[in-house]
Amino acid sequence: MNCCVSCSGLGGVTQVNEIHIKPHFHLDLWLVFTVQNWLLDMSCTVLTVDPFNPHLLEWCPLKRPGVADYLHFLYNVTSPLILIKMLERSLRRLPCLAVRSGIICVVMGTSLHLLADSIMRRLQLIGCDLHSTVKEDPKTKYINQTSMVITAFTPSLTHSGVDQGYVPLLLVLVLFFTGCFTSREQQDTMPLTAWVLLLPNAMYYWYLITEGQSLILFIFTFFTMTATVMHQRRRGMFLDSNGLFMMYSFSAALCLVMVWVLCLWNHSVLRKRKPPGLIFLPKPTEVYSLYLQPHI
Repeated sequence: MNCCVSCSGLGGVTQVNEIHIKPHFHLDLWLVFTVQNWLLDMSCTVLTVDPFNPHLLEWCPLKRPGVADYLHFLYNVTSPLILIKMLERSLRRLPCLAVRSGIICVVMGTSLHLLADSIMRRLQLIGCDLHSTVKEDPKTKYINQTSMVITAFTPSLTHSGVDQGYVPLLLVLVLFFTGCFTSREQQDTMPLTAWVLLLPNAMYYWYLITEGQSLILFIFTFFTMTATVMHQRRRGMFLDSNGLFMMYSFSAALCLVMVWVLCLWNHSVLRKRKPPGLIFLPKPTEVYSLYLQPHI
């Protein structure tokens, strides 16, 4: 049976509490995690499509926060709470300072991402093409000089927010994953509910990788998880249902990314917009702006 060891010291005396925990799939945790990511994060991008624009402009003018901004704000509030609960469920206990520092980094990163996304949504609402550069887009000539400077710095702001938000998020997931091992006698399989949540969770990871341009971070995280599995197997420990759920979700997400890149590999316009480097990873918003937006 798995055990959780927690230490506390008072007056030079250290007490070690050993708590036996039976491994089981945390359906409530993963369900809330998936629903939050779809409703409060991915929906922010979905709300920028053209059929919603007249209603969005009527309810929330450009000078006020939009519906997507409010959803992203709720995500900034709920995401740290879910990550804290995830660390509480993990069998590996961390110092409070490390936990709080990671949560603060998540909040800072998501806040910067909120600011950059808010600017990008307003640019798209006025008709700017996300697959074009600032100089190539004819709509940017009507933007004043101050707004042009903000627009030019938006990609850097987004990249900074992604780095500060995704790194702590993936670190929390890895720390939770390290506690998802059990002995052979208690080894369990994924229940049906886990298989149902697998595809939505993998699609959200695909969204983070493509829209957030965080392929390197996810590959590094996946290799870290794989190395942890190999190390634990030498000790006779195997993944429980939560660990299998995470491994399968990451594997499915990377497979979706591979299919996405292969389908758009020879696209001349997206190739032209590719940033310097060896990785070609088009964003879903760029593909939408290029193919779907002109026909809606």
